[in-house]
Amino acid sequence: LEVYKTGQAILPSGGIGATVNIKTRRPLDSADPGISGTVGAKLNMDTSVDRGDDITPELSGILNWVNPNETFGVGLFASYSKRDSGAASAQINDWIVRRAEGGIDSSYLRGDGSTVVTNMPADGELYAIPQDSRYDFADLSRERLNGQLVFQFRPSDTLSLTADYTFAQNENDELRYEQTNWFATPMDQIIFDTGQPVATAVYMQEFNGGTKDIGFEQTNRATKDTLDSFGFNAEWELSDHGKVVFDAHTSKAESGGNNPLGHLATFTGIGAPVINQHSVDYRTGYPIQAYEIDDSARGNNNGVLDVGDVATQVFRSTSTDMEHQVDEFDLRYVWENDNSNFTVGANYRGTEMTSATSNTQQDLGSWGLAFPGDIEQYAPGLLEQYCLSCQFNDVPVGQADIAFRADAVDLWRALAPLYEGFDANNDGVSDHPINVTPGSNTVEENILALYAAFGMQAELAGRPARINVGLRYEDTDVKSSTVQNIPQGILWTADNDFQVLPGSTSEDVSGEGSYDHFLPNVDFSIDLTDNLVARASYSKTIGRAAYTNLYANETANAPNRPTVLGGSLTGSSNNPNLLPLESDNFDVSLEWYYGDTNYVSVGYFRKDTQNFIGQGVVEQNLFGLRDQTGGISGSRSGDALDIISSLGVDQSEANLFTLVALIDANNGNVAAAQSEFQANLVNGVLPQGYVDSILAAYDVVADGNDPLALFAVQKPLNADDAEIDGWEIALQHFFGDTGFGVAANYTLVDGDVTLDPAGDPNANQFALVGLSDSANLTLIYENHGWSARLAYNWRDTFLNATNQGGDRSGIYTEDYDQIDLSVSYDIWDKLTVAFEGINLTGEDQRQYHRVPAQVYYAYELEPRYSLGLRYKF
Repeated sequence: LEVYKTGQAILPSGGIGATVNIKTRRPLDSADPGISGTVGAKLNMDTSVDRGDDITPELSGILNWVNPNETFGVGLFASYSKRDSGAASAQINDWIVRRAEGGIDSSYLRGDGSTVVTNMPADGELYAIPQDSRYDFADLSRERLNGQLVFQFRPSDTLSLTADYTFAQNENDELRYEQTNWFATPMDQIIFDTGQPVATAVYMQEFNGGTKDIGFEQTNRATKDTLDSFGFNAEWELSDHGKVVFDAHTSKAESGGNNPLGHLATFTGIGAPVINQHSVDYRTGYPIQAYEIDDSARGNNNGVLDVGDVATQVFRSTSTDMEHQVDEFDLRYVWENDNSNFTVGANYRGTEMTSATSNTQQDLGSWGLAFPGDIEQYAPGLLEQYCLSCQFNDVPVGQADIAFRADAVDLWRALAPLYEGFDANNDGVSDHPINVTPGSNTVEENILALYAAFGMQAELAGRPARINVGLRYEDTDVKSSTVQNIPQGILWTADNDFQVLPGSTSEDVSGEGSYDHFLPNVDFSIDLTDNLVARASYSKTIGRAAYTNLYANETANAPNRPTVLGGSLTGSSNNPNLLPLESDNFDVSLEWYYGDTNYVSVGYFRKDTQNFIGQGVVEQNLFGLRDQTGGISGSRSGDALDIISSLGVDQSEANLFTLVALIDANNGNVAAAQSEFQANLVNGVLPQGYVDSILAAYDVVADGNDPLALFAVQKPLNADDAEIDGWEIALQHFFGDTGFGVAANYTLVDGDVTLDPAGDPNANQFALVGLSDSANLTLIYENHGWSARLAYNWRDTFLNATNQGGDRSGIYTEDYDQIDLSVSYDIWDKLTVAFEGINLTGEDQRQYHRVPAQVYYAYELEPRYSLGLRYKF
């Protein structure tokens, strides 16, 4: 490996931090004549495993052969590893953020005023309410296969030719099983924590006046990533001081879905419509669910939650196949003597990224769970009851002792064709069709670079000094093209469930971008004393946008609830004309070497960035889509709101959907719809069974009386300028000849642009993501054939993302630390045994939205261990 902490003109651009150059192992440079190599084997144990193998293998080997004349050599590297694991987590789909105006939104409150609200947010104060809460457990499996074959030929002392082929394959499989509680609204009790910058609902309770469902979605997710890379290198020494170096490679990486249906992910929505009241409590920092069941009306009436109560909802799938082709050529002339060197060269890099997507959706029992018990009826034995709460060791969870799991693909195979064949009207049209939304994207990027660098060693004021200067010019052209489906509309399928319907037509969209840059660098160091070194560097670097940000497509997402009741319409688009991030980097450091292995260093860095690539949100219509939940006067949802107000019933999602569906069912006759609605009220509340029958019987499409839908469209943009600076302190010390030592470092990072957690949910905010302090402390022992490291690693809280969702919220990762151990012993000079322990204390990770009370994701991590042998020959 070659590690460059500062920008270098001779290296391709691509980032504002350090650059790591992974050099191909060359047999003539690293081996004597004959056969040599190493072989190693490990046994890995992951303590999180539930259904997989507790112990899995890892094998690797290096083989070199060099002919007796040392003019030809072959190198071979191969490795294989398999790992099974499990992962338990709790998460929230989203937090809805609003500003209080005379209290919270009326859709959360009972129409009769019975909702008990503790710590009601004050007028003008932001408040947040979770959309749902979820527990899940996943069985995970990963299998890796890597290999490299290298041929090197040195026909003379002045010419060396190298050719190599690299192969890498990584397969990941995940079976995930969820338990979800969602609130139909309005609530019966809400408790807010107003001691936060955003008042946060930390307890919610709902009595349903009937029964609703608890969700148990199943997921089968699998990916397969492969790399094929061919490289060629030639070095021709023209003289004792000068040589020409030519490098070329062509590489293709492919990534795609790999589950048994060829999907990236298959989702099978199932649930049990037997919950008559439920709650969730966030006051521990995690969602604690509780519920009460009644399966007498819509279950198997045995008084317990079991497989016979579970029904199908919706099948969904997503497929993404990506291919990335890279061709690169580099030609340089290098001149060097004892005290100076000079390099001049040219580089060309052409890339093409293609992505083909396909998303499907099929309603079975739909979100209203029209057919309780259908899984056990049509696919008996596929669904297993298990204890989900038993999978958690650290994260506190509530009522999850009874949950269900199955392979989502098995459920799909058993039930999707069956439902697709249902045709109640005998009109040749399936009652449960599979809707497919296709799309494709291509990004081409061509980069031409010219560069020159000069370095020398000399004395300055009688002290040894070194200087390295360089200049790189790069010119980049970007072309992006997209074939995107034009959706025909938004389908309102249930109280808070929607689907964007694919259309029968597609359109071609394209875009272009171009930019060029001069990228200088200067590095200077001087030995102030025999053991004190000072360094100073300046470089200008660029960081290009991710290919996915350069797509030319637009996407409309389904809303999370009716917009008139606080729901959000979100979308996304991209920008082929994005400019790269530019950074002027300044680094200074002082290093004191007070022994062969002992040192202390202190460094300061600053990065002045322009064109930082952030995320912004704009309000705009997409594809001419209309919003049937906008509630404007003259629309069906507007008429429904008027009826709800006149009757004094809850302004709930279920009531709104039922009335709009009844208006459709009565051919627009509002009075008839009101009459039927009133006739089904029981003590001012619609029975959930009646609501579910409406959900199963009707879908609502937009018409000309509905307003154009305004989406909060998230798009990448070149945001504000920013400054990042910080300090790095490092130390290593060994205690005499004992073999004991210690190494430590601390990095302090600061940025001049931060996120305001109480920022307006209707206004974009720009902030630097990923910035945080970090530290590690390592205890070392190196003696008598033993090598041991006990390392403590810590990273402070940092911002993951900005302007997420329709409310432009940030997502933060809380501070995290872990302890790792590695020990090896040389049994003799050719055989070594090694032990590793990762995350010995089983530390967990947690993410949150605007404030820590708004948990977003809590992920349990367990210790992992390995024991291995390595033999050299």
